[in-house]
Amino acid sequence: MKNLLKSWIGVTGIVLLLSSCASTAHIEKDDAFNINKYKTFAWDYGKNDGKENDMLERNIHIAVKNELEKAGWRETKNKPDVLVAYDVLVERSVKEQNNPVYSQPYSRLIFNPYTRRYSTIYYPSQFLGYDRDQRNTREGTITITMVEAKTDKTIWQGWSTNEVNNRNLTSKEAQSLVKTIFKKADLAKN
Repeated sequence: MKNLLKSWIGVTGIVLLLSSCASTAHIEKDDAFNINKYKTFAWDYGKNDGKENDMLERNIHIAVKNELEKAGWRETKNKPDVLVAYDVLVERSVKEQNNPVYSQPYSRLIFNPYTRRYSTIYYPSQFLGYDRDQRNTREGTITITMVEAKTDKTIWQGWSTNEVNNRNLTSKEAQSLVKTIFKKADLAKN
């Protein structure tokens, strides 16, 4: 029984550790529109005019398409319900971490003249303040926007940000961010 409890605590700790490393997604949607009535989509390329030559953009396109198809949507060229667009932003930022600082606990030996004995007084550690640590990082953000094709109104937008190591997002990082957005959106159950 003790081994089972130790295993359970260990697994729970690992799950919590891994989930704290994941990026979070944010979703905004217009409640006036029922997202269940939309089932077809097309890509809104904007200034690119459909000329994708960047590997990252192709991988994001594929990841978004796969997530929408999992939710029961299908891509069409003729009269789509929704136009889908995405934006990638990598920017420099400063990550600040505040660590509490405590004094060292200590004890002191005192002579008590009434009892004629030495006794020890313990002084616990005390909070002294915070040690601030700043470091430069890069954050990558992917924003996915859905616009109703008939009215050109934005009906849904999701974005996710995560720390990245390069000037650009890697394909793996981009796919992870897209999956995080659609996991939060849960379009299949809306």
